[in-house]
Amino acid sequence: MDMLTLISVYLFLWISSIYSLDEPKITIARLKYGGGGDWYQDQSALPNLIEYLNKVSPVRAEFIDKYVEPTSKDLFNYPILWMTGHGNVRFTDDDLENLRTYLTSGGFLWADDCYGMDKSFRREMKRLFPDNELVELPFNHPIYHSFYDFPNGPPKIHEHDGKPAQGLGIFYEGRLVVFYTYESDIGDGMEDISVHNDPQEKHDSALRFGTNVIIYALTN
Repeated sequence: MDMLTLISVYLFLWISSIYSLDEPKITIARLKYGGGGDWYQDQSALPNLIEYLNKVSPVRAEFIDKYVEPTSKDLFNYPILWMTGHGNVRFTDDDLENLRTYLTSGGFLWADDCYGMDKSFRREMKRLFPDNELVELPFNHPIYHSFYDFPNGPPKIHEHDGKPAQGLGIFYEGRLVVFYTYESDIGDGMEDISVHNDPQEKHDSALRFGTNVIIYALTN
């Protein structure tokens, strides 16, 4: 048994002790944002990820087709928020206040640019955490090795501008609270294969990467 396999076995057993089958299942909520962007994009991505997560990892999650708005008190019922889209992202001041409280209290936001929301997302993150920069994560960051090994960072699912896929983050008091995948199209890759006609290996790579993100967020 090689070292990576051994580590994976230990991780599986450790998370199993935390997330017993008798424990309530976690739910990952889609974040609905303002500004006109298609926050509802990649409809099959999240249910596919949750199904895959339940199949390959000890984490137990359920999909309830739930979206949550930034000002909702329900925000605090979900350990992880996911957002994606092509267009403009805009948060109100009240949105920002509640999101900031959620994230600094232990919540986690994974944002995946579906090609087109990058400029507005970066602008809103600057408003959300004006003193905390959005920085590129090194390839040895644990999020790339939390369950599967991604030695070169996020996989490149779709090509757009010939740029490399990037994983960026915002840290608050040393904890990663926002993770942003850019020029990668993980959400598209997690969708049903028939949506984008992606090769099976791209679909599997996206789901494996999504599993890494969820496990990292739950254990850090």
